[in-house]
Amino acid sequence: MDSFEINKIAMAVLFTCLGLMALNVTAGALFSPRMPDKPGYEVAVQEPAAKAGEAKTEQAKAEPIEALLANSSADRGQAAAKVCQTCHTFEKGGANKVGPNLYGVVGRPRASEAGFNYTAAMKAKGGTWTFDELNKFLDDPRGYVPGTAMSFAGLKRDNQRADVINYLHTLADSPTALPKAAQAEGGK
Repeated sequence: MDSFEINKIAMAVLFTCLGLMALNVTAGALFSPRMPDKPGYEVAVQEPAAKAGEAKTEQAKAEPIEALLANSSADRGQAAAKVCQTCHTFEKGGANKVGPNLYGVVGRPRASEAGFNYTAAMKAKGGTWTFDELNKFLDDPRGYVPGTAMSFAGLKRDNQRADVINYLHTLADSPTALPKAAQAEGGK
């Protein structure tokens, strides 16, 4: 093979590469993608319409604690409060666990259990643990005190919440009296 044949092959390869490069530049100019202003994808999510269950929850929250306590039982509340024993103790002088000791919680100022490190949100909420305050908190702890460390989802059933509150009110040296409507109906 002489040098003339080698030159022809080299020129064919060179012109093929040059042609491909020209096609690439031309295609890039014709079909250039538009770069987004902000990188990422936008996901359009439609807000769900209010459900019948949510309407029931709003109605249930409107029912006063006095009426709920009227049909409550401290014995049922003690059984329902067993899930709370994972994080709380109930006996007088009991140790604080992940959560504070709950002996005497009804009528006690919020964030006042000695030796327990409360979150800033709980300290800022202030006030006293009344029957109504406990009802609202036990329904949705993180919704009622945003920023609380309590990871419990809450007790959604009204009667179960009332039973637990009735049980908690008995845990004191001198228990706080049940609200008048509950006493009149014979709260146990």
